[in-house]
Amino acid sequence: MKILHTSDWHLGHTLYNYDRSQEQEDFLRQLAEIVRHEKPDVMTVSGDIYHYSTPSAATQKMYTEGLLNIHKACPEMAIVVTAGNHDSSSKLEIDSSLWQHFGVTVIGNIERDCENVNLARHIIAIENGKGEKKGYVIAVPHIYPQNFPVLDAGTPREERQPRFFQALLDETEKQNTERLPVVLMAHLSITGSDRSGHDESIGGIDYVPLEDLGKGYDYLALGHIHCPQDIKGSSRRARYCGTPLPVSFDETYPHSVSIVELNGHEEPLTRTATIENPIPLITLPHTPVPFEEALKQLEEYPGDKQAYIRLNVLIENYLASDCNERAANAVKDKACKYCYIKSNREKQAADDSAKHLSIQEIQEMSPLDIARLYYRETEGEEMDEELCGMMGDVLRQIKEKPQSF
Repeated sequence: MKILHTSDWHLGHTLYNYDRSQEQEDFLRQLAEIVRHEKPDVMTVSGDIYHYSTPSAATQKMYTEGLLNIHKACPEMAIVVTAGNHDSSSKLEIDSSLWQHFGVTVIGNIERDCENVNLARHIIAIENGKGEKKGYVIAVPHIYPQNFPVLDAGTPREERQPRFFQALLDETEKQNTERLPVVLMAHLSITGSDRSGHDESIGGIDYVPLEDLGKGYDYLALGHIHCPQDIKGSSRRARYCGTPLPVSFDETYPHSVSIVELNGHEEPLTRTATIENPIPLITLPHTPVPFEEALKQLEEYPGDKQAYIRLNVLIENYLASDCNERAANAVKDKACKYCYIKSNREKQAADDSAKHLSIQEIQEMSPLDIARLYYRETEGEEMDEELCGMMGDVLRQIKEKPQSF
């Protein structure tokens, strides 16, 4: 079975208030061409289709037209879409019945019928154009660990997640009498994964050991972490395909989709298809320099070259109040877009460094980073992983708590 594994499209994402629809539409066109060339049996989209849970009408139209063009590129290919932590599961599923007419299965949440869970809904048999069964995809959307369903009354809360995954794999094994390849989809953070450039301030605190996802799959198509990678210790059977487009300046690695070929139960053969971004994210210069030097490089940047640019600036105490205005003026008649200044403070005594954090620096920090900084200054040591995890749980609960106005 041949799989095109992609995730974390983040359609509708804006960068410092700049609209990115041109790049996102270009990605969808490239994806359709990859599908036309590769002709996979199935395309798995492992969550975070949208960046915001309430995407605009224009963004939803982009998604619909993009998915239809991908279907036209290879009508016999199945498409399986699951919700990520950025998606609204209910909104993603609104048109699920209609999408089935185009070979698209959309799984936004876990369906419960009274006290029972409909496991069969998550197990999709994949067939080729001749109606021959090629394998199975088990589609699991993003679910917070505490929200996994109770399958057995005696299962402790902390064991519900691994119990759910293994129940799906066991049910698939019953159906899979021909011993065809099995693909499991999940949108979560695997313990030990490379989280370079990933913003953990939105639903990225909980980490799951690989073994909690059970046994019985031939390939684990992961979403959520933006850095493409095979999970260590998985024998190349578990992989994050990464984002097709960078979501932040810190995602400095290549962006792509993954092509995976499964031959029986042998080790998967994986390669990547690169996605070219017409408007790259550039940090100028690569190493921090004083503001005036960075500004000069910005002024010398080619006027007809598209890019999002952040300035990499070395500061001693604070930036002058007109720095952002001067940087914006430097690109006023150019094709590039100025975003912000990344401030790098010169090394100095710890008691001095805490006194000179600018408002901009604080705004760029996540709540967890601020907590870590406070802990370091008050306790004289780094916050340990357990305390970081507890802090993350509190932040997540605050995000999930309904707002009252």
